[in-house]
Parts: sequence; C-alpha cells; structure tokens
Amino acid sequence: MGRLTDAIKHLLIINVLFFVATSLYGDEMYRMFSLWFPLNANFELWQIISHMFMHGGLMHIVFNMYALWAFGTPLERMWGRNKFFFFYFSAGLGSALLHTAVNYYYFNEGMDALVNSGIMRSQVIEIISSGKYSPDWYNLASKSTVDNFLSAFNTPAVGASGAIYGVLVAFGMSYPNSELFLLFLPVPIKAKYFIPVLIGLDLFSGITGYAIFGSGIAHFAHVGGALIGFLMMWYWKKNQFNKNRWD
Repeated sequence: MGRLTDAIKHLLIINVLFFVATSLYGDEMYRMFSLWFPLNANFELWQIISHMFMHGGLMHIVFNMYALWAFGTPLERMWGRNKFFFFYFSAGLGSALLHTAVNYYYFNEGMDALVNSGIMRSQVIEIISSGKYSPDWYNLASKSTVDNFLSAFNTPAVGASGAIYGVLVAFGMSYPNSELFLLFLPVPIKAKYFIPVLIGLDLFSGITGYAIFGSGIAHFAHVGGALIGFLMMWYWKKNQFNKNRWD
C-alpha cells in the first residue's frame, strides 16, 4: 500500500498514544475516556469521540489498526484526508448512537420490570450506581433482562470498531470485487460478499445474544457504524460526491 496516508497516520498515532496511556493509567483512562451509559456518573460528553481511541487489549488494537490501514488507505487516496476524516468520525458517532440507544432499551426494560414489582426507581439507581445489584432481582425478571440491564449501565464501550465497520462498508461499495482472505478460511472472498456476511453475523449476535466471535463485543456498535457508512456512501454515490476531493 506504500507510505501511510495522512489521516490513517494520525489516527494510528492517536490510538497508540491512548493505548500506551491506558497501559500506564488503566482504570482512570477507562473511567474518563470510555463511552459510559449517559445515566452513569462516569459519563462525559467527550466520550462520544474519545471512546474511539480506547482499546481493551493488545489484540483488540492490533486488529482494529490493521483494518484501518488495510481498508482505509485506498479510501483516503480516493477521497482525500478531510473527506476520510469526516466519514470516519461520522461512522463512529453513528456507532455510539445505536449502541447507546440499544442500551437505553435494555436499561428501561430492566428498570420497568423492577419498578413494576414494587421497587422504587431511586432505590434501584442507588444500588447500581454503587456497582452492586440484588440477587433477588433475578426472581423478578428473566436472567437476560437483568443481565442486559446491569451491563447497559455498568459496562463502557471502547474501540474504533464502529468507525472501522463504516470504513469496511465504504471499501466494499467502492471495491466490491476485491478479494479478501480470512485467517481461518484461506480462500479468497470478494468484498461484496464478505462484508455483508460479517455485518449480518454481528446483527445476529446482537439480537440473539449468541456470541459467534466471543463475549464482550458491542455488536450494535458495529452495526451502527456500518449503517451510517452505508447511508453516507449511498447518498454520496447518488449525488456524485465521491468524485470530489475535500482537500
């Protein structure tokens, strides 16, 4: 792919700096810069952006940064730096929006079940804000309802994956016949087939809770980034904006 393009280079540097800082000041970095549920005391508005530069471990950042470089480079060369930045952060914001909306659904579902059983909302908020829960809650609602409720409130989102899913969609729509190889399936698959299947698997996991790629993955964040990426590409192609560089 040759030398690093400007946007990709700057995004790689910022992600690595955040990763190093997280390695040194782990809990404080996660508290300040991860994306928390808006009703959680840790939530800050800047986390809508900063969570895109946070990662949960070495392999997490390595895979994300490789995908950013591999799929983002041809897009930046086609669009230019500014348009790529705009697309990347728009997909990341869409990812955060859908992830948070789904968390609100899970939170309200769990809260309604507890309040309807006679527990005061303020009492529930006080308990979960201290990082605790009552085992009795599992007698008042299904296990999945309580688990999703607690996870929505207490588990922050980190990673560039949402924005990168938008990049994947843009790559697939711009270079549909490019052949991709999977580590566990050494057979070339065209981007126009591979990327929709990947997003479909994330959607399936998000809806069913069945962890195809492992636990701890914000599936709806991936879907949100992919959705915004698709809508932007559809709009740009319809209006021929893809032919214009913004630099």
